[in-house]
Amino acid sequence: MERVPMTIEGFKTLEAELHRLKSEERPRIIQAIAEARSHGDLSENAEYHAAKEAQGMNEAKVAELEDKLSRAEVVDTTKLSGASIKFGATVSLVDEDTEEKVTYKIVGDLEADVRSGKISISSPIARALIGKSKGDTAEVTTPKGARSYEILKVEWK
Repeated sequence: MERVPMTIEGFKTLEAELHRLKSEERPRIIQAIAEARSHGDLSENAEYHAAKEAQGMNEAKVAELEDKLSRAEVVDTTKLSGASIKFGATVSLVDEDTEEKVTYKIVGDLEADVRSGKISISSPIARALIGKSKGDTAEVTTPKGARSYEILKVEWK
């Protein structure tokens, strides 16, 4: 079974979602099925079929989250240190062409969210940054073309 690196924050987020699906969604769907059953004939009962479909989708999400959590290798990024970039680092960059400054935290694939500044360790930008240090330049091939970033700061939060 392949282990998947994940921050403590990402692990807790998945755990919270799993808990919500089990403690809120599952009982709500069971109630909807029971209510639809009380309407009689199940063969032409659209409410019943919709509730059963929702139940199947919910149970699939539960199984998927349980699998992800069981394979998670939780890394406490606050205990990491060093000058070179690796998993868990928060990196401040400046685009050498546009002078635009950005900050990214390098996280596992399952918790990546570019809008909140979290990029996957397997993303092109993260792969270009791994092993580099403050002051280095990273060449990144993106869908918009080649970009060059200067590393301004490496932090461990």
